[in-house]
Amino acid sequence: MTSPLNTPASTERWTPRLWGTLLVLCAAMFLDALDVSMVGVALPSIATDLGLSTSALQWIVSGYILGYGGLLLLGGRAADLLGRRRVFLIALAVFALASLLGGLVDSGPLLIASRFIKGLSAAFTAPAGLSIITTTFAEGPVRNRALSIYTTCAATGFSMGLVLSGLLTQASWRWTMLLPAPIALIALLFGLKLIPHSARETTRGGYDIPGAVTGTASMLLLVFTVVEAPEAGWTSARTLLSFLATAALLTAFVVIERRSASPLIRLGVLRSGSQIRANLGAMTFFGSYVSFQFMVTLYFQSLLGWSALQTALAFLPAGALVALSSTKIGPLVDRFGTPRVIATGFVLMVIGYVLFLRVSLSPQYATVILPTMLLIGAACALVFPSLNIQATNGVDDDEQGMVSGLLNTSVQVGGAIFLAVTTAVVTASDTAGAPPQEVLDSFRPGLVVVAVVAFAGLLITLPGLRARGAAPSLVVAKSAPEEAASTTREAAAVSAAGRD
Repeated sequence: MTSPLNTPASTERWTPRLWGTLLVLCAAMFLDALDVSMVGVALPSIATDLGLSTSALQWIVSGYILGYGGLLLLGGRAADLLGRRRVFLIALAVFALASLLGGLVDSGPLLIASRFIKGLSAAFTAPAGLSIITTTFAEGPVRNRALSIYTTCAATGFSMGLVLSGLLTQASWRWTMLLPAPIALIALLFGLKLIPHSARETTRGGYDIPGAVTGTASMLLLVFTVVEAPEAGWTSARTLLSFLATAALLTAFVVIERRSASPLIRLGVLRSGSQIRANLGAMTFFGSYVSFQFMVTLYFQSLLGWSALQTALAFLPAGALVALSSTKIGPLVDRFGTPRVIATGFVLMVIGYVLFLRVSLSPQYATVILPTMLLIGAACALVFPSLNIQATNGVDDDEQGMVSGLLNTSVQVGGAIFLAVTTAVVTASDTAGAPPQEVLDSFRPGLVVVAVVAFAGLLITLPGLRARGAAPSLVVAKSAPEEAASTTREAAAVSAAGRD
């Protein structure tokens, strides 16, 4: 089956259908990001209504992260093997049903289960959606423009989730769960009409079942261990054994991938410095931002006594700046290249985090809070789209889902790891019943950690600046056997398409 959208768009003028396709994919990514942040403000109301303990309550957040971060590698490869359109639409339908379930249940375990299912479905929609974009829009200015809009929707969803949850929770926490359902359903209906059909993606000689099992298990166990470590203790036998088991599973995964004829991840991708910098940059970028948001939310509500809505509105300038810049980042990348844009964003991010260290028990909105939010918003607008462009440029179409899943895994794992580390630093000193100033002082080491993580992201980016005369995109090299196998697969795919 063919479609006008099968051939990557290479012109500056987009058709209404092309815009429609992009908007459907943006809606799904917006929902994925929205769901990560929107539930946070509603947690106290959920605890009161369902009678949940603090340990059970954290799993409403962690359950989503576990499903999302643990299954992204499998989701990315499934998009390549089973068909991007098919995987995206099925997962979007599951997301809508799980959202409906989450808003109707009266049981803590069922709510946690619905959150896990939503995370699982997002693990398939995110890499499938990104790979649809990278195979629909030709590499270069056109794709950069599409990716800047797409990733800006993700950043906007994450920022606006706080604002929406502050508004909706005043009516009922259930609305924070139900809101994504109709949006997902509308996106699904339009997606059935607009998302292009394509020739069935090659199975690359079969499915890497052992790789899928060990890779997924290692990611699930890693995220679970990091989420539980602050409560269980970083040096407890349980945590250390979990990390040891994760290392064993990852080792087994690497061995399987090296020997597999159809690997879940082609390890040759990781020989690219550009790919490594993109994934490590994604870990530090999202990890520092999630940790910062967590700390600032506590500061606003616990120390300043702000309401959920006031807290949400304080984050609004950052989200608004990201939304307004959606069409501006692509041209910047075209002119300066991703390393320079990413480095600039990390510089702004570090400055913003350091500036926030000046906060006191008296709100300093005009001199500290607002400038920090604007700096963080500008950083998010620059870094997130550029990381996606850098990770997907120069990659064959049949591996776009794989690299998309790898990048999104880096984002989620980075968020889980650095949030857990920051939480452990903040809670290292017992401040229960302590004076407000002492509580604020306990926050500062966590803010320092956040700034250090962002600075590490800047250092990771700097080696990419040396290739001053290099092309903006870098083709991920394949070894001779991989190249030969790829050529054989492509020939087989062309033959199969001809028979169809």
